This record gives sequence, structure tokens and C-alpha cells, in this order.
Amino acid sequence: MSLNIKPISDRVVIAPLAAETTTASGIIIPDTAKEKPQKGTVVAVGNGKKDYTMTVKIGDTVLYGKYSGTEFKYEGKDYLIMREDEIYAIL
Repeated sequence: MSLNIKPISDRVVIAPLAAETTTASGIIIPDTAKEKPQKGTVVAVGNGKKDYTMTVKIGDTVLYGKYSGTEFKYEGKDYLIMREDEIYAIL
């Protein structure tokens, strides 16, 4: 996925994965009860800070906090931009 956004410093742009629509047992979850996704794919990475190199790279699937980052829309798609230290794990 190519994105014409270049985050600055230690920020990353993440495309959130779609929210679950059914449970493991097959029950359909209505839109009002769906939880905000906490997994996504990194689509752009900044250069890092002085004496700090970025750990994540484009294409990594990451786990982040439920209310982390700032949501924005770009070319009709939803994205999050956040600092790398708001990412909990690379899956």
C-alpha cells in the first residue's frame, strides 16, 4: 500500500483493521456494540529522532491502545497517526 504522507519525527501512520462483525461462536455483532479496533497495519513511518531509530517498518501489523493516536481521513480511507511509543507490540 503506497501512501503519499510522510510523518515527521517518531510518528507512524496506521490503517486500522476492520472491526469484528461476528463472535467466535457465530453471533453477529450490531454496529452499536462493535468495539474500536486495536490492531492495524503500518503504512508510513517517520525518520525518528536524534539518537533514536524507528523499530516499526511499513507493512508491520501492530497492536495499539484503544484511544491512542489521532484519527484522520485521507483519500476516503480512515487512518491513525501516533507516536511510535504508543504502539504496544508488533504482531
